[in-house]
Amino acid sequence: MSGPNFSNSVVRWIDHRLPVFTFMHHEMHEYPTPKNLNYWWNFGSLAGIVLVILIVTGIVLAMHYTPHVDYAFQSVERIMRDVNYGWLIRYIHANGASFFFIVVYIHIFRGMYYGSYKAPRELLWILGVVILLLMMATAFMGYVLPWGQMSFWGATVITNLFSVIPIVGDWIVTLLWGGFSVDNPTLNRFFSLHFLLPFVIVGVVVLHIVALHRFGSNNPLGIDVRGKQDSIPFHPYYTIKDMFGLGVFLTIFAAVVFFLPNAMGHADNYIPANPLVTPAHIVPEWYFLPFYAILRAIPDKLMGVLAMFAAIGVLFILPWLDRSPIRSGTFRPLFKIFFWLLLADCVMLTYLGGKPPEGVYVILSRLGTLYYFFHFLILLPGLSIFETPKPLPRSISQPVLGSGAGPVTAEKENS
Repeated sequence: MSGPNFSNSVVRWIDHRLPVFTFMHHEMHEYPTPKNLNYWWNFGSLAGIVLVILIVTGIVLAMHYTPHVDYAFQSVERIMRDVNYGWLIRYIHANGASFFFIVVYIHIFRGMYYGSYKAPRELLWILGVVILLLMMATAFMGYVLPWGQMSFWGATVITNLFSVIPIVGDWIVTLLWGGFSVDNPTLNRFFSLHFLLPFVIVGVVVLHIVALHRFGSNNPLGIDVRGKQDSIPFHPYYTIKDMFGLGVFLTIFAAVVFFLPNAMGHADNYIPANPLVTPAHIVPEWYFLPFYAILRAIPDKLMGVLAMFAAIGVLFILPWLDRSPIRSGTFRPLFKIFFWLLLADCVMLTYLGGKPPEGVYVILSRLGTLYYFFHFLILLPGLSIFETPKPLPRSISQPVLGSGAGPVTAEKENS
């Protein structure tokens, strides 16, 4: 089957030998996309754009950074003060990490609400969770590089968590440290991995996109596309929509970079690392706080670490926990209520993770942790049995055009 006939002779010559233009034409013009995607679907492309921004700014910062405990803090200060536009590049990179997590968290919760993890997109969802884990590892190692007080003590606390693993725990901690304390070998390891892992993320993102294109995008109704009447080409409809979303995102991002560059950071990280002075309150970056709250909610260290990792691990098995044949929360009245409760619970855990582990904060953290696992392990499987969903429309076009022959049941839709 021949590809498109390009008018430009140079393009034809290149495409005959390396069919990149045919590939782009297929993705932009021929790839069928559900016609009812809303702006919540913008966050997938936004995540890819932010990843590129982080990689580009990270490469520039690496040119001026010195991964040595005696010079790391000073090299960051030199970037801020002496390198041309170094302050801008660093603020874009540091705040870009926070915005990356904001975009990805919204992307995940959108997928949870509209059932994008359900068959046949289970592997697509799992690859997304793998990307989240790689993001967390990359962000943690990047937070250590400025070698401020919170960098040093955050690295000390988090790496020590692996010591609870039976038999091999102490060996893993020594391997991470490169010695018997957080020191220069640790900083060198983290700098190398922080530089490497974003490219690993790019590789997994490519697999994520391939898995997405295997069955196409989910949609707000959560029903399958039925022929050309339910789909439109990706370009120009969704490229324009994505560009508008990107413009709004960059406006907000620029406002934070120029006017609130340190709002999502910690003041103690502007103090050089000192192993002899422990900060009054050690906290990770805000995007780790819900998991940090779960860790501290359980008095036993081993069980706390297991619960923290299980909070992410449960996402891997989410497609098999929620057995309802209905994808979209739009047609699931009970699921919709408990979804918003889960979102409120995660916001509460984020708030509690930044508070001292004492008094009412510990009690609320335990209640929040209990509900988090209750939602996934008990509530979702139960809803699959007892919930009565609303009838689905016959096609994507029906709610807009009033076409079709009335609603269909979940069994018919998934048969």
